[in-house]
Amino acid sequence: MTLSGLTPHAGAAPAPAPIKDSSTAAFKADVLDASRDAPVLVDFWAPWCGPCRQLTPALEKVVKEKAGKVRLVKINIDENQALAGQMGIQSIPAVFAFAGGRPVDGFMGALPESEVRRFIDRVIAGAPPAAAGDGIEAQLAEALAAAQEALAAGDLTRAAQVFGLVLQHAPDNAPALIGMANVYLGAGDPEHAAEALDLVPEDQRKGEAYLGALSAVRLLAEAAELSATEELESRIAADPDDLQARFDLALALNAEGRRGEAAEQLVALMRRDRAWNEDGARRKLLEFFEAWGPKDPATQKGRRQLSAVLFA
Repeated sequence: MTLSGLTPHAGAAPAPAPIKDSSTAAFKADVLDASRDAPVLVDFWAPWCGPCRQLTPALEKVVKEKAGKVRLVKINIDENQALAGQMGIQSIPAVFAFAGGRPVDGFMGALPESEVRRFIDRVIAGAPPAAAGDGIEAQLAEALAAAQEALAAGDLTRAAQVFGLVLQHAPDNAPALIGMANVYLGAGDPEHAAEALDLVPEDQRKGEAYLGALSAVRLLAEAAELSATEELESRIAADPDDLQARFDLALALNAEGRRGEAAEQLVALMRRDRAWNEDGARRKLLEFFEAWGPKDPATQKGRRQLSAVLFA
């Protein structure tokens, strides 16, 4: 995967400088495109950062030693705040390694020269061969797969970085927008998740992934208006027939990621009163299943529990 542009390089070009300053506008050319040919380290720094002044000389020294096997791009976060935010930079110095058009490794904080050398050697050893000009569609597909893998592993920072790279090339890419929405959902931020879904083109607002993310946004928004789980649990302990409290507790538990418990509360509600609130418990449980996806263990177990109630 390179995400380097819509067309392969047309021909040979002068060897690029091993070390250079860059910016948000030049990020694609200086980092994404360049990393097709050799790994690129991106050093996010600021003039006021003391540790940055310790790290950058070590980076420059080792990069020069590698004689073109790796390059260094320095980005002042004071002058490129949007890019720093998109990359999830929370403290500096922060160094990201790119190879094949995507982030492959990184670290934060100043490291001694020996550790910098080990880091760079690892990046060089793990870099893919120089790209042969794959089509942009193949590159996007590979990047999306890497981002989804990171999301599934719970690595929200890396998932956001790779989805963000895809969106730099294709701002209306529906899978990337939906993926970014899921990153926000994983971080408990339904407002920004909804904003990402609003950018999905109208004709692509369908399918399991989009509808699931949309349901998850709605469920989190509903839960934000509810009492804390402890208070709701106390109400149920005092009155097991407080069905509204059970319903609200299910929403709150789901918002906390306690999916199995959320489903159990709705199933328990249905056992007490199937017709409550115009079959509201069953309808909400189906919303949960849509938001969680059919392969989620909580969905599979919840469907079995629902069937046991419906066909008892």
